[in-house]
Amino acid sequence: MAAMRGGEALSSLCCRRSGITARRTFSSSSTRKNYDDTVQNLRIGKHTRVIYQGFTGRVATGNARDSIAYGTNIVGGVTPGKEGEHLGLPLLPNLRKAKEQLKPDATAVFVAAPQCAKAIEDAIEAEIPLIVAVAEHIPLHDIMRVTSILKTQSKSRLVGANAPGIIAPIGYCRIGFQPLPTFAPGHIGIAAKSGTLSYEAVASVTRAGLGQSLCIGMGGDIIAGTNLVDSLKVFESDPETEGIILIGEIGGRAEVDAAEWIKEYHARERNPKPIAAILGGTTAPSGKIMGHAGAWTARGERTATEKYKILQDVGVTMVEHPENFGETMKSLLAKTGRDAKKIQQDAANQKRSYHTGNRRPLAEMQRRARAAQQQRRQLVLKADQGPGVLEPYLHEVQGVSISTEAAPKDGFYISVTVDRTERQPALATAPTSDPTQLRNRIKRFPYSWLEGPPRSTVDAAVQHMQLSSAPPQAKTQIASLLQSLAKMYKDKEAVTLASSISLTSEGNIQLHQPSFLLQFDDSAFKSLKRQQDIFALRQKETEQAEEVEAEKDGIVYVRLEDPEANIGTLVNGAGLAMNTVDALRQHGGRATNFLDTGGKATADTVKKSFELILRDPRVKVIFVNIFGGLTDGGMIADGVLLAFKEVDMKGVPVVVRIRGTNEEIGQKRIAESGLGLDAFDGFAEAAKRVVELAGGRR
Repeated sequence: MAAMRGGEALSSLCCRRSGITARRTFSSSSTRKNYDDTVQNLRIGKHTRVIYQGFTGRVATGNARDSIAYGTNIVGGVTPGKEGEHLGLPLLPNLRKAKEQLKPDATAVFVAAPQCAKAIEDAIEAEIPLIVAVAEHIPLHDIMRVTSILKTQSKSRLVGANAPGIIAPIGYCRIGFQPLPTFAPGHIGIAAKSGTLSYEAVASVTRAGLGQSLCIGMGGDIIAGTNLVDSLKVFESDPETEGIILIGEIGGRAEVDAAEWIKEYHARERNPKPIAAILGGTTAPSGKIMGHAGAWTARGERTATEKYKILQDVGVTMVEHPENFGETMKSLLAKTGRDAKKIQQDAANQKRSYHTGNRRPLAEMQRRARAAQQQRRQLVLKADQGPGVLEPYLHEVQGVSISTEAAPKDGFYISVTVDRTERQPALATAPTSDPTQLRNRIKRFPYSWLEGPPRSTVDAAVQHMQLSSAPPQAKTQIASLLQSLAKMYKDKEAVTLASSISLTSEGNIQLHQPSFLLQFDDSAFKSLKRQQDIFALRQKETEQAEEVEAEKDGIVYVRLEDPEANIGTLVNGAGLAMNTVDALRQHGGRATNFLDTGGKATADTVKKSFELILRDPRVKVIFVNIFGGLTDGGMIADGVLLAFKEVDMKGVPVVVRIRGTNEEIGQKRIAESGLGLDAFDGFAEAAKRVVELAGGRR
């Protein structure tokens, strides 16, 4: 697509499918540049002129007030159909006027999920350099449409969605909802998938006196507008960044891609900046989604344990818990010849208090908590439901059939899924159907969500299956089958459609029903009521009862099938919940469950969490591990006390660790409760006590 003079964006319409409104495709001002060239737009600071989309909304208003008090250069905002002033700043009815009059460098998209993708596209069309989207539950296919558009231009960079945003403490610039009192100006760059894990890492770095230069929230969705490699490129060239922290987790290739980049970085730099990392989900069960929409391992992806080892092998220093980052980074800075004391002193000289820290941020956190209506998950249909859903699409492929028998080991594998690195859908094939070999033999072939897979991509996917001895009709059938599945993938807003296939004696293709993986994004249904026919097929009665019940209260509960486990866990934040289970294992303990109280964490939610945990007869002790970034420590303490008052605790002891927002209040309430609760602020000490109690009550 040719670019227009003066940087004016071109637009074209693409056909509408599955109820997803077709939107514009934007070219860049120079055909020699692409989306990768926008990474330096992430370097925000005092100079950054920030606007809000959804400016007059309650959450945006509170967030803007706090960001202004922090020092962020907010210059106005947009609410469709409104014009005048808001918070003493210009309020404009559309982005076109905002771009002309306010000349923004960045926009904070505080728009609800149903309208958020359109708001992002409007910002791309207006060529806003940095777009930060914080909303949860944006449908996956809406985001793939957005990323397809992003790939056609070189002006705008997206952070998110479902991310806390980006903050430069050294420049007092926040675009997002990070808990401001936790941050301090300094010289450590942080990039993270998990918000809560990043807040605890930030607190550790702050306690160590090092402070932060730039913190980038990648977010926990399947596709992220900015990933770990993008962040690393910025940290490498940023003169204010002396050390780097990465926070990864189960799911996707982001950490593997980061390791490849780090290996090259170490090879070309004589004295590279030190890098430390943590990886959540090393003990996560196969096939489970661990809170975040993207926290699951697809076929062909590395496990969290493997990604941990890959990062370690390229020279990254791995830590087991985020509270260790501060001291670890001080040690690494010294080992690489950087003056840690000077960095500490420099950070101390820049530090100033955030005077609204005890007042307005908590109100914003509670508003955000009430706004989160449900935790995100996916729908996976049962294998016997597959034929009914697939039939309209298989009907278009002559000669293809479905077998109820298991796939033979000399079969093949086909899929339409997500390529998270490319931020696009992909065909995925393998020359085997043997589950023990699939991981290393699957290859992905990404294609544009807007345009669908071209014939060359389909042919490459078929060629990878090594069908040299198959009759020509089988190859033709597979090519047609992949195209039909790609159509279904978009029509039905799937996450993954996969099956093993084999050749019949007549040389035709058959799919094997027991191998079906039909996985659908539930945000399309929950946020926009799309795909109602698919989600009517959900069979809640066949699911884990506690997991279904937890979902009603905005809690993510996953039962861990470990016969030796006896420690119940109650944690806020999916990343921190994963890390809690992992770190307990390092201390000799084994968790019975993963539980994330979510953004809706209240005293009643904590009480409900206790009820769910105590239904498991294996539980001998409960570990409450809270880092109060967006969750108030005092509120968590109230929930613990409420549980002891209204729930039959069955004599099960409780160990409570509360750090972060209002930690002193929470710790004091626990200590003065008279209930004999064990309270700690350090994770290692708390974990040691938990394991002691668990061992004594077998």
